Formats: sequence, C-alpha cells, structure tokens
Amino acid sequence: MRPGQTKPWMGLLLGIWMGLLVACTPSTPQPVPTPTSTHPATGVLIRFRGDLFSTAGECGYCHTALKSASSSTYSIQDDWRSTLMANAGRDPYYLAHVAEEVDLHPQHRATIEAKCATCHIGMASFSANFSQQEIAILGKEGLLNSQNPHYLLALDGVSCTLCHQIQPGGLGQPESFSGGFSIDATTPAGSRVVFGRFNVEPAMVTVMQSASGFIPQTSNHLTQSEFCAVCHNLFTPYVDNGGALSTELFPEQTPYTEWLHSSYAVAQSCQDCHMPAAGEAVPVANTGSPARDPYHQHYFVGGNQWMLQLLKTHGEALKVSAEDLQFDQTLSRTSEQLQTKTARIQISAETKEEVLDVSIRIETLTGHKFPTSFPSRRAWVHLVVRDANGQVLFESGAWRPDGSIIGNDNDEDETRYEPHYQVITQPDQVQIYEPIIGDPNGQITTSLLRAQHYIIIKDNRLLPAGFDKNNAPREIAVHGEAAQDPDFTAGGDTIHYRIALVPSPAYPLTVEASLYYQSIGFRWMQKFSSLKTPEAQTFMGFAQSIPNEPVRIASEQTDVLQPIR
Repeated sequence: MRPGQTKPWMGLLLGIWMGLLVACTPSTPQPVPTPTSTHPATGVLIRFRGDLFSTAGECGYCHTALKSASSSTYSIQDDWRSTLMANAGRDPYYLAHVAEEVDLHPQHRATIEAKCATCHIGMASFSANFSQQEIAILGKEGLLNSQNPHYLLALDGVSCTLCHQIQPGGLGQPESFSGGFSIDATTPAGSRVVFGRFNVEPAMVTVMQSASGFIPQTSNHLTQSEFCAVCHNLFTPYVDNGGALSTELFPEQTPYTEWLHSSYAVAQSCQDCHMPAAGEAVPVANTGSPARDPYHQHYFVGGNQWMLQLLKTHGEALKVSAEDLQFDQTLSRTSEQLQTKTARIQISAETKEEVLDVSIRIETLTGHKFPTSFPSRRAWVHLVVRDANGQVLFESGAWRPDGSIIGNDNDEDETRYEPHYQVITQPDQVQIYEPIIGDPNGQITTSLLRAQHYIIIKDNRLLPAGFDKNNAPREIAVHGEAAQDPDFTAGGDTIHYRIALVPSPAYPLTVEASLYYQSIGFRWMQKFSSLKTPEAQTFMGFAQSIPNEPVRIASEQTDVLQPIR
C-alpha cells in the first residue's frame, strides 16, 4: 500500500466510526489541528487544516480506493497528486520565471508575486490576503518559505478545497479571469461549503463535516468550462518604457476564449477532455457513498510531458507527494493525449519535371489553439525525403540535442523569428506553430512583463474546428503571415513543399512528415542559463538531466514510385 492510500475496508470502518463520533459529539466546529511537520516527506500527502482551506491529505483518505460495480479501482487523490496542478507550487520553471520578472522589475515585486501566487499557490495566497499579510512567493517572507505559516497550503498547489470552494457567481465574465475567482471567507471553519455535482445524503454530509470540516453542497458549475477559465484565461499588464505598469492587458493565455470561438463550445467542455469520465458508475467516497455516473477522473491531463518527467526525476528534492508509479501513470496519459487526441497529419506527393510537390495537411483535434496557453510552447513540421538508397535528399525541421530547431531563425538569433509559410522550398525554412511576443518597442521578448502584443509579429498556433479567424476577438486573433494564408483555417493548416530534384534521384522516394511538440522552446529554456537568481540556477540544475526532446504528435509516410513525365 502506497503512503497516503487507504484500503477499501478501512474507508468503510472510517465512515462507521465517523458516524458514531458525530452522534456523540456536539455540532460546534472542531479546533484546527497544527501540522505535524513543516517538511513533508516525499510520496506522502500533506496533512494540514487551516481556517479557510485544508490540504489534499485531509480529503484523500475518504476519496481513494473507490470500487465500481465492475470491481475497478479509482482514486481521486492518486490521480491528482502526480499532475501539474498538484505541483503548481513546486514547479521550478514557474518559480524561475517569477524570480526573473522580479529581478528585472523590482519596483513591481509586490504586484508580480501577488498575481503569480493567485493561481499557482491560491490557498496560501488567499489565506495571506485574508489575514492582511503581504503576499510574497520568494525569499524569507515568501509563502514557499518553510517557516511561513501558510507554507503547507502553498506547497499543496492547486488542491481540493481551493477548486471546490470557488463560488458559482460571475463565472465566464472578464472579471473572473486571471485568478478573479470568489471564495466565501465569512463562514467560520467547520461550517464552510465545498461544491460538487452530486447530491450527498444527509448522513454522509454529517460524516464529511466531521472528517474534513466542510459541508458538501450540490452545484453544476464545476462541470463548466467557465469554471476552468478563472485561472486558464490569463491577462497581464506589461511594464512600459517609463517603468510603469500598463492599464492595457496582454492576453498571455486564452484557451477558454479560443474554445468559446470554436465548435467545441456547444459539444464538449474542458472537463470532458482533461477530466475524462470513467465510463461507469463509481462511488465518489469510500464511506458507503452510492456509485455516481458520470464519474470524472481527476487526471487533469495536459501536454507538458517534459515537466512531469522533471518532477518525477527530482521528486525527492522537490518534496513531491506522488510516487514514481503515479507519475508513470500521468506520463502515460499525457503521451496518449498528445499522440491520439491532439492532431492528425496527411501527405500527398508527386514528382513532375524534376520537382517534388508535397502537400501536408495538419488536422487539429483540440478544442482550443495548439500549442496551448503558456507562450513557451511550440509545434513544428519535420519533413524528410529519402531516395531508394535511403539517402536524405531534403530535410526541414530537424532538431539538435539542446532542443533547438535547425533552420529556425529565432533559435539562431533571439532578435529574429521564423515566419509562417504557405510554400517551403529550402531546408532552412521550417513551419513552426507558435506565438512570438513583442515588447512596447516591437522587439521580440520572452519577458512576460514586457509582453505587449503578438500583432506585428506572429501567432500562428493551429486553430480548433469552427474557429473563424476573420471574425475572432482581438485577444485570440491570428497574427503575421498566417492571417492571410488561405490554407490556414479552422481545424488545421496545409503546407506546400516544392523540392528541386537535381540530379534525378533513384526511385522510389520515401516522404515522411511528422508534427512535433515542445513545451519549452529553446529561447524560453536557454535564457535561464545566463540568469543568476537562485531560482534560475535551481531550475537549470534540474533541467540539465532532462533532455529537451520534442514529442512526436503525429506522423505519416508515403512513397513516390516514379516521376510523372
């Protein structure tokens, strides 16, 4: 049995014991326990109950070892603990970015850290704000300092009692974005409400209140995309040339608005893909709860396979609450998501008059742009043409071991970028789907606090089905050459290659095209090697052991048997 996991019979006994305890105990709120340790052990869920929030360890023992009618076993705590949401406060790349922005703009430190804490370490941030403490992430005063009274809440990342306490009012409105969620801070501890989609029987309500200090209440807002948008639609100010923060906001991450502008908005919610239903009825607690359907698994599956591998590899140093097996399961789900539910690729090719014409169609399967959200992410096409002897005649989109793309202007020179192509004729031309950020001077930047626009540069991320690029809201518009490309449309893109075959090669020719994805592009990774903040150095120390290799999303191959005369 893994640390923090409960056997099914233990859950049943716990439910009976809690019921007896409640029957004999006054209904006044119980005292809040203090943590047993400020240095949680690796592989163990954090146990701490605060005035406003409790950590996952306070919830986990009733929401694991859930047996369905088919005798399959499910576990909310084990599914969650190896995800990036669970490790949002431990993520060393996030911390390196926060430290970079504070180092560049120290006059805005309070604003930077307060904004970045809201969603990554929301329980600690909200608690500190409620008790009128300054919200800091880094340093001696930071919420992630083990001596801070809110440290355990910060380390628990995006946890159960944060999401399940978000109030339903105002969701989907602009003021709810960028961490604008609402939490009831007036109800005293022991009587606070947590929301779920299913009705809970009165006896189980009493059990849950005694076991966790929270009262379950039914609400469907947790099943809606607007609920996810509170943190995943993110707009940030930028520092202007005078050193002041702008009133204009930069659309740093907008998957909800992209989804709203697609055909998925009437077909599927975020939860349908990222928290897939089990396909059978499952009890949501091991205390005698009836089976529920649909039971949405707390996988929170995304595409950042590289960071998951870093968290697994350096789990002891980062004090993760997941074990290797749980990370392996999340990595497997992530790989499946990327390779079966993200995009497809098709090739057509023919040779005529010593020119090989290749058309590649990329079909997107996501309900938002791909790549999604944080602007370090990119995808690109790798095309290889070989003759009958296996000799490479043409190659576009190969990469180096350091994660850079051969032929990409931006990887060679941080002041340049690779344009969007309709037609490619040379090996050093690469079709890369990415956002390129411009600062107030129109210069390329990877500093989020200097990010003003994509408009005069590039945003050619692949569009979801139903996306009208000609009438898209400004914050999700297509920018650069892709805006005028007739082949760049809702649901994908078509790229044409015109390859001269001189001298005439040995037939048949083999044409292979692949779509690759990288969660941290070369420039977004390498900049930390020259920064001297402790967080940058820590991140690069971890990153050196994880090759920045891309993930192959889709691949297709075809043969050209002979030229057309």
